[in-house]
Amino acid sequence: MIDYLVTKLHDVRFLTMLMAAVAASATAWSLITPLLAGDGLAKRMKAVASERERIRARERDRLTKNERVSLRQSPKQLVSRVVTDFNLGKWLAQEAALDKLVMAGYRGQAPYVTFLFFRAVMPIALLVLAVLYVFVISQMQQSLPIKIGMCIAAAWLGMQAPMIFLKNAISKRRLSIRRAFPDALDLLLICVESGMSIETAFRKVSIEIGSQSIALAEEFTLTTAELSYLPDRKVAYENLAKRTGLEGVKSVCLALMQSERYGTPLGQSLRVMAQENRDMRMNEAEKKAAALPPKLTVPMILFFLPVLFVVILGPTGIKVAAMQ
Repeated sequence: MIDYLVTKLHDVRFLTMLMAAVAASATAWSLITPLLAGDGLAKRMKAVASERERIRARERDRLTKNERVSLRQSPKQLVSRVVTDFNLGKWLAQEAALDKLVMAGYRGQAPYVTFLFFRAVMPIALLVLAVLYVFVISQMQQSLPIKIGMCIAAAWLGMQAPMIFLKNAISKRRLSIRRAFPDALDLLLICVESGMSIETAFRKVSIEIGSQSIALAEEFTLTTAELSYLPDRKVAYENLAKRTGLEGVKSVCLALMQSERYGTPLGQSLRVMAQENRDMRMNEAEKKAAALPPKLTVPMILFFLPVLFVVILGPTGIKVAAMQ
């Protein structure tokens, strides 16, 4: 059985067919996924409502009994037991990981415990798989130091995999917020100039912007809850800037804090910042458009030009071969 697997793994035709099948499956999945996708906005708003209730309960309890109340989701029993028994919070804990989890949209203790669990399990799992493949299945002819180096590289990749996943999630979330933020500022400006309070404006904008960016709607809803229940409103704006990590959002939060402290007019500041964020979004689109021709050079040389030569010179070659 092992010899058969080794033969198949080194069969070029089999690997080509396998890669083609994976590509076809991925294409079909990408086409079917939008049809099967549920109401993501409703799910995220339900999670935000849970967070809002947690803030309300915490602040109410702080004013009455001074006891801690937590409504956040508990981690899985197996994951929590592994993290607790092996004291992974002491050996693998990272303060930056907590901030990154919040930026990626994962809040509470459950995502952090899950992160620690996978950070401990992934290196071991990939190391075992690499050892089995290098020393048992493939039976490579390379020297022993090279084989050990491959196993160590697999373990290192497993250790970095959770952080890579977090970075990708943060990038996607920031991109969604960055694209919708100028429109959200326009809506916020209209609400503020119409006489709404800042809490009502944030709540209204979070409802309207949900169809464009679920992440931004979630952040605005959380900010509304924090403005309503936190004793210091400045903390709510600081938390919004910290959760997003975007310079445009930080500038708006700074303007909101200054308006809250000094009573400066907010409409003009929001109008200027909305225009600046819109210009930043346009500049980013122009930068991507300008970088497109160099990126297309290599694919055109590898894929388009050979086909073009076959189409142009193919008939001539066929005629020359027939004359001979």
